[in-house]
Amino acid sequence: MKKFLISFLLINSFLIANTNDFSIIIDKPFDGSLYDITEDYDRKISAIGFSKSFKSSKNPTNTYTNAFDFLENVANSHGSQMHLVKVDNEANINISKVAKLQKFNEAVALVKTPSNGYFVGGYTLDGSLLLVKLDQYGNIISSQSFGTNNYDRMNNLILLNDGGVLAIGSSTTTRSRNDNLFETGLGLNDIYLTKFSKDGVKLWSKKYGTSYDDNGIDAVEAKDGSIIVVARTSYDTYKNITLMRITENGNKIWLKHYKNELTTMPYKLIRLKDDNFLLSLSQQNSMHKEQIRLIKFDIQKNIIIDKEISTSYSSALKDIKEFSNSNLMAVGYVRDSYNTDALVMLLDSQLNMIHQEHYGDENFDMFNSLDILHNSQIVAAGINTSKTSQESNMWIVKLNPDATMVQLSTKTSSFYEQLIKLFEKEIELKQIQIKKDLSIEFIDKDLYFSIGQYNLTKKQKKFLDDFSKKFIPFLKSHQNIVNTLEVNGHTSSEWGNLGLTYTYLNNAKLSMNRSYAALSYIFKKQDTLTQEWISKIIKGTGFSYSKKVLVNDLEDKERSRRVSFKILLEK
Repeated sequence: MKKFLISFLLINSFLIANTNDFSIIIDKPFDGSLYDITEDYDRKISAIGFSKSFKSSKNPTNTYTNAFDFLENVANSHGSQMHLVKVDNEANINISKVAKLQKFNEAVALVKTPSNGYFVGGYTLDGSLLLVKLDQYGNIISSQSFGTNNYDRMNNLILLNDGGVLAIGSSTTTRSRNDNLFETGLGLNDIYLTKFSKDGVKLWSKKYGTSYDDNGIDAVEAKDGSIIVVARTSYDTYKNITLMRITENGNKIWLKHYKNELTTMPYKLIRLKDDNFLLSLSQQNSMHKEQIRLIKFDIQKNIIIDKEISTSYSSALKDIKEFSNSNLMAVGYVRDSYNTDALVMLLDSQLNMIHQEHYGDENFDMFNSLDILHNSQIVAAGINTSKTSQESNMWIVKLNPDATMVQLSTKTSSFYEQLIKLFEKEIELKQIQIKKDLSIEFIDKDLYFSIGQYNLTKKQKKFLDDFSKKFIPFLKSHQNIVNTLEVNGHTSSEWGNLGLTYTYLNNAKLSMNRSYAALSYIFKKQDTLTQEWISKIIKGTGFSYSKKVLVNDLEDKERSRRVSFKILLEK
């Protein structure tokens, strides 16, 4: 078992965030990503992933006349290194450390230790597995590489009840007839499990699987100490799943392969509060779009609930956690023809979708992991790609239990409660809905716009009169903390059969006209002094159909034709 001498170097990071949103983007010179996230015992947040690193050439002063000599000199000079990030509740980065290992590597999982430190699991890019133990400040306590002589890869690291950890991944076989079963394995790739004690001592390593290509994805410990493992099994043109149950010593109890003709990818396996298990996977439909599928089963592999959540776009849930009330929060991605967004989804105990939100810019954004905090808020980690760059960045966000973004201002909670009290009557009459991110949605059907229209109706004007008589004085009384008032116009996706350019631009213009109609109507009703103040904070925006209202992932066109408000507070 080879030991690596690892030195984590503290490096400077800079924070890019919306004025109010708890959204942290750690932007490095090259690609980066976060794969796992957890709450520390001091209530701070830690996440692990990788950032790219470059090594100087072996002989920087040499002059080369042969291209092959030059390529040999710079070979293996750049790659990824595991990266630990720790942030506080004010979105300040307290720790940002990158490992300098002999071999380039990526970290995939972060597990808390009783001393508020961490076990970090990962793999080197040439096929070894890694287990690193850190203290609460990110300093190395111990590190080791392990695995077979073949190409190994870790997909997850889970905490066991005895304080030890289990590494889950895959190992490539040699296919030599002279090797024993452990060395050759069962198929092209095998499920590869390694168990460690709470002190990081390796207890056992074993291979499992079918005669096909198996890749261990995730595992979870059952109440009785046995372990349920999920793997992806590939053969011919099929990609399906395999479930397995083993004892705490790694002895196989049962293995069940689920074969069908639909390409299936397992992502996450958790144990629920009722001691049953929940598997999150994606499954391609007949249109070759990934669809979310959730399967609840018991320890004897009996299926209790099998739920498919059909979506308009390809989507998957890469991580899922259970609240104390048995609702579930999940994160992943949603992908259309143009870009990929981070997906957040709230589900009830019967696996019905309650609500979903999409986050990110116009390129590639994804959440890989989440954790539920002590106060029922959620933190998620993943990848963000800015509008002006092709490089991926490490990304941390904090969300409310309703999937809206947490606001950084400490005044937000009190402000939200005051808004709820102010519009108690309107909320009770189901005219408006106020979210914790201080956005106000009109939900009364009399307040929606007709197709293609932006002029206000009599009912809309009457409501805006009553609404603004309370809303504007309230904002003005808090002008010392109000930074921006957004008036946002929205449309449904009409003009949808006339090409993307025509459809988008017409809806963009219509949404801006709706925003202007509401903004100007309220503005003209104010006295001169109030107008002078409002002009400094108000902002009209047209979102076209990018934030259309979805019900069971289908567009509700009537409810999408609306205006909404959002308040941004000073930090």
